[in-house]
Amino acid sequence: MPLISVTRLKLRNIFYLPRLIPFSLRSTWQAQRAAGNLGVKLLQDRNLAFWTCTAWTDEASMRQFMRAAAHGQAMTKLADWCSEASVVHWHQDQPELPNWQEAHRRMINEGRPSKVRYPSAAHQAFQVDPPRKA
Repeated sequence: MPLISVTRLKLRNIFYLPRLIPFSLRSTWQAQRAAGNLGVKLLQDRNLAFWTCTAWTDEASMRQFMRAAAHGQAMTKLADWCSEASVVHWHQDQPELPNWQEAHRRMINEGRPSKVRYPSAAHQAFQVDPPRKA
């Protein structure tokens, strides 16, 4: 059964956007070519929020990607750059990526906050705004 991984992050300040973009582009390229990847989509949301959704053949493939190359480098920076970050994973029968409404529903019901050094009140309360395309 494919593993779906959804992440959401919100930058603390627009100052971090030029730093995030190269990591985002390289991480997307990396994911598209990673062993075990079944699909990738991104959403640039409002108010400096960004969503990712990926499908994987198994958790080991997802974790190998997560720690490697551009994505691994970006993860070391995001705790400082973000005021909100969250993640959710689940297995499903089909490899198709879910729509953003389903990604948000899963995030709210099954997700968890990630560590950030400067959490917003919304992060502390685990309030995740729905994506604009939900």
